[in-house]
Parts: sequence; structure tokens; C-alpha cells
Amino acid sequence: MSARRVARRVLRNPLGLVPAVVLALIVLAVLCAPLLSPQGPAVASLRDSFGGPTGGHPLGFDSAGRDVLARLLHGGRNTLGGALLALAVALVVGVPSGLVAGYRGGRFDAAASWTANLVMALPAMVVLLASRAILGPTVWVLMVVLGVLIAPSFFRLVRGTVAGVRNELYVDAARVSGLRDARIVARHVLVVVRAPVIVQTALVAGIAIGLQAGLEFLGIGSGDTPTWGAMLNEAFANLQRAPAMMVWPGLALGLTSASLVLLAAALRDALEDRGADPVRRRRPAAAPAASTAPAGDGDDRAGLLSVRDLAVSYLLPDGTVREVVHGVDLDVREGEIVGLVGESGSGKTQTAFSILGILPEGGHVSRGSVTVDGREVVGLPEREHRALRGTVVAYVPQEPMSNLDPSFTIGAQLTEPMRYKLGISRAEARRRALDLLRQVEIADPERVLASYPHQISGGMAQRVLIAGAMSCGPRLLVADEPTTALDVMVQAEVLGLLRRLQRERGLGVLLVTHNLGVVADVCDRVAVMHEGRVVETGTAEQVLHDPREPYTRTLLDAVLDRAPARPPLKGRTP
Repeated sequence: MSARRVARRVLRNPLGLVPAVVLALIVLAVLCAPLLSPQGPAVASLRDSFGGPTGGHPLGFDSAGRDVLARLLHGGRNTLGGALLALAVALVVGVPSGLVAGYRGGRFDAAASWTANLVMALPAMVVLLASRAILGPTVWVLMVVLGVLIAPSFFRLVRGTVAGVRNELYVDAARVSGLRDARIVARHVLVVVRAPVIVQTALVAGIAIGLQAGLEFLGIGSGDTPTWGAMLNEAFANLQRAPAMMVWPGLALGLTSASLVLLAAALRDALEDRGADPVRRRRPAAAPAASTAPAGDGDDRAGLLSVRDLAVSYLLPDGTVREVVHGVDLDVREGEIVGLVGESGSGKTQTAFSILGILPEGGHVSRGSVTVDGREVVGLPEREHRALRGTVVAYVPQEPMSNLDPSFTIGAQLTEPMRYKLGISRAEARRRALDLLRQVEIADPERVLASYPHQISGGMAQRVLIAGAMSCGPRLLVADEPTTALDVMVQAEVLGLLRRLQRERGLGVLLVTHNLGVVADVCDRVAVMHEGRVVETGTAEQVLHDPREPYTRTLLDAVLDRAPARPPLKGRTP
């Protein structure tokens, strides 16, 4: 995301606009200190000691007769400048070392991590006190030491993020293409750490300001240099005589620190697309239109699942919007299996995710209506949408081993949803889990219940996922390529299981697949998708034996079982 777009998103968010304006005013006032306070911060007049506000001195005078406004503005220069110095040192030391350690690993990673842990274990205030005794009371020197002390926070953040992406496929592809490590880090890795580093910078800046003010408040610093901490020290010493002196430096420190924290939160929202978004702001306006079906469609809409004129769009990094699903109509009635067929990238999974309300970040339903069990779900709040999942609509994902948590047993993963959604006891949930495993034709349910995912086969894992989907008694099952990762024999068993459960429970099933053989085996009706549109619908027999659309005929022609046998390779016998 571009810096301009991030700034626009921050400023459109009240959580970001208000602290940004406050910080801008504080910085501007500090930079213009000589213009706003013609009298210098060190000019004293004992006869004006503890004097109240006057025409040229709106905040009055301190114990030495010095202008409070002048010391506040010039002190802000020193306080904010010192914090900026500490932050710059922390960034220069922490970010590059974290990049190298996370990307290269090895001995440098081990040595740098050990050093960072050692520095983080040191008490910062004690180190600063010792540094003051050795290096002198100059605030700038102490800020350099403080920067070194907070550098490990940047190191650990960057190292952890980079270590998580250095083995990604796109990084390997960059290596294979011959790019140097420095270019890979600059183009591929640094972009990943940019957002967390920006947020961490705002938070650490507040910490640096607070630590510096604390040092000055304790009298550890340059006594002649005006800072907000030194003003607090003087105000505290004269608290009973002039309590108002505590207000101005305290207010400056409080506003600055609070604004930095709030701005960091707004930056996080903007960088992670969680804040106010121009496209998402348009969603509420689209939702009422989506929930209103055309008058002619009201009678023939299925009661279990009905999709009308569904469009799914994504916000692209350049700010434009791309529609990937265009005007899909779809119905699933109780007791029938509907196949949603098409090649990869045709929009099948996006349609299924729209029904479930789990579109990836950046995606949203931009138009249309989706009713589940007669209830409109487009524009439904997440809490209400979540209440439908499991009890009304359930989901069976593809790649079963990737969808089971390796840290928990099968039993724990089956019983937890039942205990949460149905409010039953642990013992009752365990009994139901065993019954479910028997229903999905697992021979030794006790052993599987106590096993971890790596201890069972892929076919068993898919059966476990089906059992989990059925655990809370849903009426609609959305199965996304449930047999993709399985061999042919296990595929047949899983499909037979789905058909049996559908007959016994009266389930409606939306089966997302690209396999026309699966459609022929289990589906009652079929919807064929191509480039985000449904191009043909009908019964499975009609679509498979007498397709009307050329694209459907192309899919059928691509089935290997219908193609002529290939001749043997030259030099080999068949």
C-alpha cells in the first residue's frame, strides 16, 4: 500500500485524525518556539517569581521568574529532539541487524539474538544512571544510550517477521531467478516488515519520551537545559506554592504520549486494512439492495440456500476495485446435492466463501442477495453470521491435513465446537464425537479420538472434518473440493459417505468441485461457472449428457476417461 493511501486512510479515521492533528500542533509550536515566545527560556527576573499570567506571558512565571511558555516550547525541542535521537539510534541498530539475522540465520543470528536478549535483560534506568555517572549529564549522550537499550525491540520484531517469510515460495523464486540477497531483502522482505516497524516506531517514541522525562524529573540530566521533565521536577518541588506549574509540562507529556499510542493504532488499522475503507463504507449502502430480490424471484427462491445476482469484489493495492464474481444465481434445497463446477479461478470458492461469510481480507459482496434458511446474510454483522455457522450451515474444506491443528488431538478439535455451540458437557461432547466418528465409518473411533492429526491418514482426516462439520446438526453443508487430496479409492468412499449422510439427515449440500466424475456420482443438479459467471444450470443428467453451452462441452471433452487412449512411447511396449 502506498504512503499516500496509508495517510488518507489514517486521516479518514477519527482515531488517527485527532492524534495526528494534536501531534502536528505540538511539533509546529515547538519548531516555532522563538516566534511564539520572544523571551528566552533562561531569562529570569526574581521579582516575577511565581507570577501569574500577564499580557506577554500567558502561562505566568516559574520559581526563578522565567517565562513558563518559553520554557515549555524550548523544552519541547529538547524533549522531542532527544526522543527522536534515541529512536534513530534504535532503528539504525535494530532494523538492519534484524533483517540480516532473520534472512541469513547461522552464527550471526545466534550471536545477535544472544546480545539482544542480554541487552533486554538489563534494567534501563540503572544503565542510564550509570551512564550519567560515567559520560556526564548531557541529555543527548543519555539518549544515545537509551537508543541502544531499545534497539533489541526492533531487532526481535524484524527478525521474527523475516524468519517467517524467508522460506516462502516467492522468495525462493527470486533466488532461483538470480537476484542477489540484498535486492531480495530490499524488494521482497523489507516490504513485509515495513508495517510492524512503523507501528513499533510510534510506540517506542512514546516510551523514549517517557523515559527521558523520568530521568529529567529525577534530576539526572543537564540542569541548565529546559525540558518537560525538568519542568516537572521544579513544579513538584513547589507543588504547594504553585500547583498550576505542574499542569503545563504534564499536559504536554500526556497529550504527546497518548497521541503517539492512538496514532500507532490507526496506522496498524490502515496498514492491515482493518480501518475505515472507501469500499467497505459503500457496503452498507449496497446491503439493502442486496437483500431485496427481484419481485419475480420471490416465489422460486429455495428456502435453504438462495443466491441472487451475487457479485464479489476485491480492493487492489492501487485503490481500484476488481469484481471476480459477476451476478451468480444459485439455489440449494433440502435433501439435494448441487454441484458448483468450473476450472480453477472460475469463482467457485469465492461464491462459497460469500455464502459462509468468510471472504479473505479485502473481499466483499458488492451486489446481490444470499439467504440461508430464509435469512439474508449479506451485510449481516460478524457475530450474527458466526451464530449460523455450525448449527445452520457447515463447511468441509479441501486439504484435510492442513485444516487440522497439529497441536491438539482429534478429540479436542471435535468436542470444542459442540461444547461451545450446543452448551453440552465434556462427557456428552465426547460421546457425540465417538458416535460421529462411527457414522463416518471410522473403524476404531476411540483410537482416532485420542490421536493427533499426523497419526492418521488423509482419508481419515477428511472423514474427521466431515464429522466435525456435522457435529452441531447443520441443515446446509458447503463442501469445497472435499476429495482433491485423496486417492481414487478413498475419494469413492468419501463421496459415498456424503451421499449417505445427505439421505439420512435431509441435508442440502453445495459441492464445489472441478471433477465432473464427482458430479456424475453424487450431484442432483449442477451449476457450471466460467470467469466468475454461472453459464449453465440443470440436472446432472442433462448437463452431463446434453450440455447447451460450449464451455460445458469443453469441460466434458477434457475428461480423460472420454478421450481416446494414447499410443505407447517409441521404443517401449504398451
